[in-house]
Amino acid sequence: MSYFHSEQKNLIIKYLPLVKRVVGRIDAKDSEFDQDDLISVGVIGLMDALKKYDHTKKVPFEAYATLRIKGTVIDELRKSGRVSRDRIAKLNQYYLAKEDLEKSLGRTPDESEICKELAIGERELYKLHETVHYLSRISLESAVFSERGNEVQLIDMIEDQHIASPEERLIKNEEKSIVDCAINELKDREKIILNLYYVEELSLKEIAYILDISIPRVSQIHGKILIKLRGLIGPILEDD
Repeated sequence: MSYFHSEQKNLIIKYLPLVKRVVGRIDAKDSEFDQDDLISVGVIGLMDALKKYDHTKKVPFEAYATLRIKGTVIDELRKSGRVSRDRIAKLNQYYLAKEDLEKSLGRTPDESEICKELAIGERELYKLHETVHYLSRISLESAVFSERGNEVQLIDMIEDQHIASPEERLIKNEEKSIVDCAINELKDREKIILNLYYVEELSLKEIAYILDISIPRVSQIHGKILIKLRGLIGPILEDD
């Protein structure tokens, strides 16, 4: 038993840089947790991964551990009320208003028209953009494809899923293809932000420095881009 604990301790030390990388990619600037708190939570996720990892599934441990670490941290942030049900409800109202206006106008409404329909100002609109940004912590696809209001529950799907089924992998590949098509419709600046965040995996602070804007502004722009992507994806799905 003592050997097991010693071996586990060595593995935790070995994979601690992985925990720090995963935590560093999660935006929690307004949460009650500081970086060290989140790293401690991430270590709990790492320990869970060490306990439940099944090498016969032929999934690389780091990939599996990353999912577990991220899931544990996001779940803790969710429990702390980072994305409230009220904010989810307001985001749902935004999507419904957008859909209603699309039907009545016969075109995609701009944000000023949606704000007028909801009787909200620019400040509240920015909060909606930030909500979408927070919900994208799991993945780009989860934020733009999931049903309204369900994004915050996606972390529950991680439990005991070592590897996706062939059907799930096919769906995932189709989603990525559709996202690629939609991204091609974005402006160059929007593509750059997505590339820096999802491909280069830069933090909001690093992106803010590169673009010479504030960190809150980066999260707002990111959320706005995801809302735009969601709108672009609809017609692509209809064509398919």
